[in-house]
Amino acid sequence: MELSLSTHTVGEHTVLEVGGEVDVYTAPRLRERLIELVEGGARHVVVDLSRVEFLDSTGLGVLVGALKRLRAVNGTLGLVCAHERLLKIFRITALDRVFALYDTVEAATAATGADPDQTA
Repeated sequence: MELSLSTHTVGEHTVLEVGGEVDVYTAPRLRERLIELVEGGARHVVVDLSRVEFLDSTGLGVLVGALKRLRAVNGTLGLVCAHERLLKIFRITALDRVFALYDTVEAATAATGADPDQTA
């Protein structure tokens, strides 16, 4: 399956909607897009994984890298991850303790100024 990426702005947040499969083949595109966003000045990024059907360790690595890059510029990264199959991946890897996970884009964008280590 192909990877789809689209971006829009909600208040101070840049929302990156991701669809399809994030794996060893498609993760480089996601990485490039996240780097572009940060280098372009985005500081509060929400990655909407609602339409992601598969996420492997390469994709997780890309998300961790984006979190580090944003923290280095005093930014935040929130993940919209409402599907149990993806939430399970974050729990198994203990990344649910690292990322701010939200059920909806609205919840993620409302969290401005909140501790990025807190989940909704």
